[in-house]
Amino acid sequence: MKEICIPIPYLKEQEIADVEVSLAGRKIRYSFRVESFPWETGDEFSALTDPLERSLARIYKLKSAIEDYDKEWELIQIFNPDEHADHIHVLYRKKLKT
Repeated sequence: MKEICIPIPYLKEQEIADVEVSLAGRKIRYSFRVESFPWETGDEFSALTDPLERSLARIYKLKSAIEDYDKEWELIQIFNPDEHADHIHVLYRKKLKT
């Protein structure tokens, strides 16, 4: 088994959840952060009327936000936004120092 799902309370902006795991007597500490990125395309893509083009514009905007994110954090999960969501939530984990 490689993963364990641990429910945690909803994280507000800039909050970090620290989780400590004991594995064969060895303790490992993980830090998680949920970020919220704009999901609406806004004025920059307002001329797009085709749903596929609007979706691709959203994906491109999210991709840019992820690429520009703090390199000390690694992408873990992108949550599926609601149909009319203004923002999309992304889960990051602080990279372990080796």
